[in-house]
Amino acid sequence: MVERVLATDAGLELIEQLKAKHGPLMFHQSGGCCDGSSPMCFAEGDLFLGDQDLLIGTIGDCPFYIHEDQYEYWKHTQLIIDVVNGRGGMFSLEGVEGKRFLTRSRAFTTEEYAELAASTNS
Repeated sequence: MVERVLATDAGLELIEQLKAKHGPLMFHQSGGCCDGSSPMCFAEGDLFLGDQDLLIGTIGDCPFYIHEDQYEYWKHTQLIIDVVNGRGGMFSLEGVEGKRFLTRSRAFTTEEYAELAASTNS
C-alpha cells in the first residue's frame, strides 16, 4: 500500500531524538501562515485539532495531520518529510536543534493514485 506521507532516514532520526526529549509527538502540515509550508512538530496534544484536520498517516509512529483545504492542494502527491540544517518554525519542536523539517513531495503515479482512491472508498 502506498503511503500519503513518509519520512527520510534523517527525518526519522530527528523524530526519535525529539521523542526522547519530549515524549509522544504529532505533526501538522502547515498551510503557509507563520511558517510557510513547513511540517510542524508538537508534543502530542499541544495542538488542538479541528474537524477539518485530516489524519493522513504516521511518520516515526507519530500521527501526521493536514487541514482539508491544504489537503486538496497536496492530495495528488506523496509528502516526504526530510530534515535540513537551519532554524525552522518558531512553534515546531525541532527549532532549537539547529535543524528543521522540510516537506518534499512527488506526484503519485496513476496506479498509486487509483490504489489510494480505492482504499478510501472501501
